[in-house]
Amino acid sequence: MVEQLNVFNRRALRLHRDRAANALSEHDFLFRETAKRLVDRIDDIKRDFPLALDMGCRSGEVAQELVGRGGIRTLFKADLSSMMARKIGVGTVLVCDEEILPFAPGSFDLVLSNLNLHWINDLPGALVQIRQALKPDGLFLASMLGGNTLQELRVAFYEAEMEVEKGWTPRLSPLADVRDLGGLLQRAGFALPVADFETITVSYDNPLKLMHDLRGMGETNVNTERRKTFSRRATLLRAVEIYLDKFSGEDGRIPATFELITLTAWAPGPGQPKPLKRGSAKNLLKDALDH
Repeated sequence: MVEQLNVFNRRALRLHRDRAANALSEHDFLFRETAKRLVDRIDDIKRDFPLALDMGCRSGEVAQELVGRGGIRTLFKADLSSMMARKIGVGTVLVCDEEILPFAPGSFDLVLSNLNLHWINDLPGALVQIRQALKPDGLFLASMLGGNTLQELRVAFYEAEMEVEKGWTPRLSPLADVRDLGGLLQRAGFALPVADFETITVSYDNPLKLMHDLRGMGETNVNTERRKTFSRRATLLRAVEIYLDKFSGEDGRIPATFELITLTAWAPGPGQPKPLKRGSAKNLLKDALDH
């Protein structure tokens, strides 16, 4: 029997999103930017997706970008947080845990997920469920945060804790590596999997404003091994000093790096290109290079 991974406390994640729901519009710049970039990719695909799912919809950033695009006639929106779901208020909105999808096999032409999968404990299992929820030749399109996200904040807190408290606790959640995600899509049974990444750098006047935004986004730490008490004031202030010392630009502002990984894959279907069997090539690479 395989032991269930529990890196993230999903109850804490739901509570963080519930808390963030009412004022999310004051902190949702990253969600809106990544939703735009994600949905823009649909414009390059010349086909319609009549029935679609927005998995981890928050306040509907993806839904707003989808208006008039992709030939979508019905969009289901789902989120772990009931408070987020209530904020949308229109259309078909569900409250569900993305780790246990309540959809029949072959339900959707398109499944989208914007900055949500990095909180999933069993990512391979979730990808299998998503693939099963798609119709044959259905499209899966997702963005998630990668391992280089908030690298400056990680360094600042690690050094501050080691200096002030002589020890280290998980301050930020572990995140996936883009090199592994293409393989996970393949293992989950997807066809034509692609994982690519880009970097979004946000400028702040001080690290405390960044931390305030992360809380307002509902994106603060839910690692099961995280500290359960408030940070020491001395540690927090030292982390701010380190951040400013190491990363401030000439204008005094500090960068916050977000690594954005985008996943594109298809449920297997008739007519899709198939990879050649190993050893079936009729021409040798050596012969091609000799010309």
